[in-house]
This record gives sequence, C-alpha cells and structure tokens, in this order.
Amino acid sequence: MRLKHFLALAFFFIYAFSYAQVKQINLKRVDEMANLPQPLNIIDWKLMAQNFDKTIYDFNAKGKYWPMVWMDSTNKNFAQPVMGIYTAVGDVRQGKQNNKGMFHEALANMGSVLGASLIGLDKSNQKGLNYVSMLKNYFNRDTKWNIMMNNTAPEVALLGGGYGRDWWYDVYPNLLFYAVYDKYPNEKDFDWIAKSIAEKFYKADSILKGNYNYSYFDYGQMKPMKNQICAQQDAAAGHAWVLYAAYKKFGDKRYLKGAISAMTALESNTINPTYELLMPFGAYLAARMNVEQGTHFDVQKLMGWTFDGTAVCREGWGVLTGKWNGYDISGVVGSTVDHGGYGFLMNTFDAAWPLIPTVRYDPAYANAIGKWMLNAVNASRLFYPQYAPRDHQAIPDLAEVTKGVIAYEGFAKTSTFDSLYLDKKGPVAQGDGPKWVPGKNPNVSQFSVYGSGHVGIFGAIVEKTNINGVLKLDLLATDFYKNNAYPSYLIYNPYKQEKSVVYVIKSSMRVDLYDALAQKFVARNVSGKSSLKIAGNNSVIVVETPVKSKITLSKGKLLANGIVIDYMKK
Repeated sequence: MRLKHFLALAFFFIYAFSYAQVKQINLKRVDEMANLPQPLNIIDWKLMAQNFDKTIYDFNAKGKYWPMVWMDSTNKNFAQPVMGIYTAVGDVRQGKQNNKGMFHEALANMGSVLGASLIGLDKSNQKGLNYVSMLKNYFNRDTKWNIMMNNTAPEVALLGGGYGRDWWYDVYPNLLFYAVYDKYPNEKDFDWIAKSIAEKFYKADSILKGNYNYSYFDYGQMKPMKNQICAQQDAAAGHAWVLYAAYKKFGDKRYLKGAISAMTALESNTINPTYELLMPFGAYLAARMNVEQGTHFDVQKLMGWTFDGTAVCREGWGVLTGKWNGYDISGVVGSTVDHGGYGFLMNTFDAAWPLIPTVRYDPAYANAIGKWMLNAVNASRLFYPQYAPRDHQAIPDLAEVTKGVIAYEGFAKTSTFDSLYLDKKGPVAQGDGPKWVPGKNPNVSQFSVYGSGHVGIFGAIVEKTNINGVLKLDLLATDFYKNNAYPSYLIYNPYKQEKSVVYVIKSSMRVDLYDALAQKFVARNVSGKSSLKIAGNNSVIVVETPVKSKITLSKGKLLANGIVIDYMKK
C-alpha cells in the first residue's frame, strides 16, 4: 500500500509539473471591462439578502404600498394557500383584493425562497409557515401542463404570465424549482413533481428532435408553437439543465440522453440564439458535462454567446461594458443596444448562478469570470436607490418606499422614458413598470420586488477579503446536484501587483489548501486563516482538503480521499 501511495504521488507530481499553471482563456467582452472598476464600492450582499427576507416577508409591514406579501387562498393546483408577492412596488394588478389574489409570479416567489435558502435561512419553517411547500401551487396540473409555470392558473396569463406566449417564462420556473428542491430534498411531493417536470422536458426534446426554432412549447398538447415572439432556441439550455439535474438526482439515463440532445441542439445554432437568461446555463453544462460525461461541447462558443451581445432574436442581449459619466457599469446583463445599454438586476444576479461554478469544471475561465464578477458585483449596487446618486435615478423622491431592500429593475445609459427623465444622467436607475402597470401612480412600479428577491445568489457567493476589490467567490453555493466536494473558492486579484490575501478557512478542522490553477498545494496543515500570494491580474482556485488526504489520480482527475479536487484537463 505504501508503494502504491508513493507511485500515485510521484505520478501526480510528474503530471502537475507537466501541466503547470492552467492557461487562461480570454473573453472578449470581459477584456473590455476595467480591471478595477471605479468608483469601487462592494456592499455586503449577504446582509442585503438577510434584510430583504425579513423586510419583505412581513405580513404586518406598515407604509404606503406595504406589505409586499399576501395569502392567496384560491387553492389552484393544490388545496393549500400560497403566498403572493408583488412583482413591483404598487403593482395595481396584484394584491389580496385583485383577481382574488391569484396573480403572483414564480419568478418572485421562487426566486426569493431560493435566495434566502442559499444564505442559510430555512424557508420550510419560518415563523410557522412553510414557504417551500407553497411553491407547489405553481405546478400546473389543473391545466395538464404538469410543469412549474410562472403563474398558478392560465386565467391570469394576460396579466403577466407566460402561457403560450414566451418560452423562457415557462422553462425558467423549473430551473428555480429544481434549485429549491436541491436545498429541500425531503419536501413532501417534490419527488414526483420533479420527475413529472423531467418527463415533460425529456418528451419535449424528443419531439423537437434538435429543432428549437419556436416561440414556445405547449407542454399540455406536447407540440411546439410559434407566435409573434421570435424563436427562443436557448430554451434548449433550460431543458438540458433540468434534465441533467434530474439525471444526477434520479439516475435515469434517459434524462442524461435528453440533456445531451438538448445541448447538441443548442450548440448547433449558427447564430447567437440568446434570448433572456438561459444561455449561461448552457455554458455551465458544457463545462460540467465535458468532464463528468466525456462530452465535447464548445464552452468557448457558449461563453461568447453569453457575453458578446451578438444575439439576433433579442437584439444585442448580453453583458454590458463601459463607463457612463464616470461610473463603471460593466458586468450587468441586459441589452447592449437599447438606449445605449439597458441592464437588469435579476438577470445579473441569475447569471452568477451558473457562471461561478463553471470555473470548477473549466478553470481556464477563472480570470475571466473573476474579473466579470467583480465588475458585476460593483455595478449592481447602482440599482439600489441608497447607492445611486439622485441625478442618476428616475424617482429618487420615492426611494423611501423601498425600505433599503428593493432596487430599481434596471439602469440605462439614457432613460427609456425619453419624455420623462431627460435631465437624468446615465446610468439612469429605472424600471419597465410604467410600460406594463397602469394606474394612478405607476412610476413607483419601477422598484422591482421580483428582481431584488434574487439577491441571495450574490449573498451566498460573494465574500470580501482583507483587500478592497479582491473577492472570495464560493464555487459550490450554486453548483446544484454536484458530486461530493470540498469547500472551493475562486479569488481573483484585479491589481497589477501581487497581493497577499488573508484566506479565511471555512472548515472547522485543519486542512491542506490546494490551488487548482497552479495544480499544487499552497498551504499545509492550516486552520482559521492562511495567507495566499496571488499574482497581479491572476486567480487562485482554493480547495480545502483534509490534512494528510490520500491523493490519487483516476481518469485524468485528481482526488483527495476519493473526492475530486482538480479535473486537470488540458
């Protein structure tokens, strides 16, 4: 056994020496971003997520437009009440008295439950209420679609749902549900609901046969449909993510086959098919499935489609870059062409969900993703009225209504309401509310409850270090249905000079620190804190392994006590 162990270690050192530092792949759009965005102000995102949850989930909240939640007792799909949450402040379509309280969106409800759960809150038992179980009402069995949808019933579709209208609205709630399911695997009924969703998506992909050139898919009639909305081929990424999660959960190889089929359909496009927010999940899956399943998907192609702003259907959709009137706004996700650029908060939060864990499976993107995330985290504070100067806000005089936890839906280089905010300087924090919320005072609807509810994604991933602008990013926080893994973090140094970063160890036991970029151990037998030297404009991927772990190589992967710590691919 000693000889075997010695030979394995020798092989590892020879292997590691031959590979050395993992060569980094640039992303053109990220190269356009500032190395150190200015003005630099990294807020406490976990605290923001905690405050959002305790402020929004208060049925007795006082103030105009408050509370932001109510109980819907129409018992759609399941004989239980479900919490309704406003899409936007003052949304006149919603509330207990409107349409019997039926109109509320899974994007808001599921997003806020997931976000809170990611930062450690138990939403299955919060002050005696099970908000996790309530999400079942979005499973549309009354309509026979038998998947999660953005509303609980088709009769509210015209008020803002996605039924037979907009494919991503029908697909994305299922990704949200599967993420919540990973956090609450024992929740009643979730098993069969998850299987129903997987079956629908598997059958849909089989029917589509690689052709996702449709506006949406009718999961009741099981046939693709076209309407006035252009084709959303990136729905294939949503199908693939759910099917791969289902495969990891249930072990049914049909789901793996479906995930590969959907990814193949996605990659086969000759033009950028990005529509809303599903493409980053495709990039993540490409990287993960390549190392876990031996596929050969083109990660670079899907990363480019995610970032470049070359989308055709949703013209210019991608990641914004630039400095507007002295403010670096790079990193936010949205339209790169609408009014010079229009970024959205929810899309930016949700892009981090798949892109950060992508680095575990393809470390070649560590510097690019680390730099993007720094820019995105810094710019995203400007969506919140307390962090945006008054002359950069559409309605600063109404900011008090947000109670410090609700942000504007987006910000634009020049206001999309040309006749209203001509005096505002870009970035102009605003929202689309006035376009789709009628009423006496629609302007307040520019404050986005639904988007702000996803803040827990940043809250779970982002941690500041002792050096301003050097972030410690949790690679496991949103890596759902992953194999066993040790605590893993990406730390990117945006400065030109080498920096010595104080690394706070998550494990309560003594550990060895392995850097998956340098492909070597950088600290041994440490606890509490350790100092890491990071070269200028470079990264480390730190994996905390138990002291004196048995290090082995298997099929190109480096393992510590049988758990992968480095995929070590070229």
